[in-house]
Parts: sequence; structure tokens; C-alpha cells
Amino acid sequence: MMKTGETVATGKLRALVVAPGRGCYNKEELGYLARYHSDKLAFIEAIDAYRRDLGQKPIAELDAQGKYSFKLHTPGENASALIYACAMADFMDIDRERFDIVAVTGNSMGWYIALALAGALDERGAIEVINTMGSMMSDGLIGGQMIYPEMDDNWRRDKTKTELLDRVIAEVNEQACCELYTSIHLGGYRVLAGNEAGLTQAEALLPRLEERYPMRLYNHGAFHSPLLMDIARRGQQALPESLFHRPRLPMIDGRGHVWNPFSTDLARLHSYTLDHQVVAPYDFSQAMAVAVKEFAPDCVIVLGPGNTLGGPVAQTLIANQWFDWQSKQDFGEAQKLAPKLIAMGNPAQRPIATGE
Repeated sequence: MMKTGETVATGKLRALVVAPGRGCYNKEELGYLARYHSDKLAFIEAIDAYRRDLGQKPIAELDAQGKYSFKLHTPGENASALIYACAMADFMDIDRERFDIVAVTGNSMGWYIALALAGALDERGAIEVINTMGSMMSDGLIGGQMIYPEMDDNWRRDKTKTELLDRVIAEVNEQACCELYTSIHLGGYRVLAGNEAGLTQAEALLPRLEERYPMRLYNHGAFHSPLLMDIARRGQQALPESLFHRPRLPMIDGRGHVWNPFSTDLARLHSYTLDHQVVAPYDFSQAMAVAVKEFAPDCVIVLGPGNTLGGPVAQTLIANQWFDWQSKQDFGEAQKLAPKLIAMGNPAQRPIATGE
């Protein structure tokens, strides 16, 4: 008889895999590749050979630094390749005897990684897309991002904060020379993108919360906003449609659209990836809602490095009452008994995913 939560055909747990975005390689993650992926030298060397040809520092060298450096580790041309390598290597380590991966998704830059996980980009295509898009602002950031909570203490949507954020965006955009946009719907948070004038005005209008918010995201440009229209144009010119392939796994994008292996139109995939998702809001919350409702996973595996995406993933699951979670307390108590949200960047949970 099948155990609860197992797939009938395989006896495996159905897993949704989530790829992280740009804010995941932090001080605590320094040495992640060396710590967990010393057995993947060929994969890492292929990335570094590509980067050396461009005159960029190898990720193996970045990962092996004795001290974490904001100046060295957070610029897009370095952070993007590092995070991709860590996440992809984690994906390779998932125990396929236990888990049936039913779909993949990701947050922001995690969409590029999701393409690689699903095989829509091969290894060479993945580093080319990720490194190219990550390096687009190496000569200077265009705008910036900030993050602000949109939830209450129970990790449920706070209508008052939602209305506040919408009102602040409207007020800022009424002022001369100010631009402010919703960039990412991130579980219980809203990420805003704007020019310097717009972000400064937003900081003045948004009440200070928890001595942290509104929080500027260091070395982040105005991703997923109209400010990056030139970046989208340059990306489309630099990265041809021929890099893209039909995925081997279903992928859920930043609109909640599902790209299936047998129905993906490569021209549309290329256009979405290098146009729409660069200049329009990325709704990670909607991506997660569609993923769990369409693919009914028994668990969610969040790839490393880091675990900054764990909270937003849990918040989206609570919003959809998945696993019967309706509050932060429900989530915490359930995780103590048998984790269904498995973060590979969490040393305590990693063995659950890898089977080690």
C-alpha cells in the first residue's frame, strides 16, 4: 500500500524545486562550492574556462577567498555565476531514488537557473545567459532595489501594508524625476525598483519597521522594471534563440505561466526570458501558487546557496494553505516534526534532500 505523500507510479516523493535569486551568496555561504561540491570539478572548471576567456575571475577562486567581500562577491558579474554554480550543483545532488522532481521554478535570477535545471539551457548556454545578463551593469548600476514587508507577524498578507505600498508607489511617481515600480512579489515581501530619486522618496514615505525596513539591496539594479529596457534590448541582441531548447521538466515563470516539455515555443521562451521578465514585475508568489496547485508536490526543495528564500517560500505556502499551513506557527511546528520545505543551504536539512 502506498505511503501518504508518495507518488503511486514510483513510490517517490513529488518534489517542486525552487532556484534562488541574486541575494543568496552572502558571508555565511563563502566556501559553499568547496564545502559541498568538490566532486564537481569538471562542471566548475567549464564555468571558469568561460569566464577566464572574458577576463573574469574564476568562481572557484571567488569561493575560496579567505574573507567575504561586498565589493568582490556581490557585483552581478560575480554573484550570478557563483549562485548558478552552487544551485545547479545542489540540483545534481538531489536523491533521485527518493524524489520525483515534478517541476522547477525560481525567483528573479532564479528563472535563468530554472531554465538550466529543466534543460531549456544546456551547461554552455546556461553560463552564457547567466554570465551575460549578470554582467550587463558591470560599468554602472541602473537604478536600485529595496525590500519591504507585506505581511503580519503570522506571515499572512497584511492588507494595510499592501495598500500602503501601492499608495507610496503612486505618490512617488507623481513627483518630478522620480520612478518607482513593483519589482518582485516575494511571498510576504514586496521588492521595489526605481531610480535614486524614487527610492529616496520611498524611504522617506515608508514607516520604519523592525529597524531594518525599508532595506536597500546592495549592488542590485532596478531589475524587473521599465528602467531596464536597454538591458533587455542588449540581452536579446547578445543571446540568440538557438541557445534555448525544449525543457525536460515543466517550468513555472514569473507570471505563473507553465512551460511544458511538449508545448514550449522557443521563440516565445526567448522573448519572455530576455524581454518581459527583465522589464516587468516578477511575481514569485504567483509562480509558487501555480506550482503547488498544478503539480501537487509532497515537498518543496529550495536550492542553495544560503536560505534567504526559505521564508518567502514558506509564506507563499501559507498563503495557499499548502500542507495545511495557515500561519508562521503552523509552519514552524510542522517543520520540527518532518520538514516538507527542505532548504539545501541549511546544513540540518541538506541530508534530507541528498540522502546522505
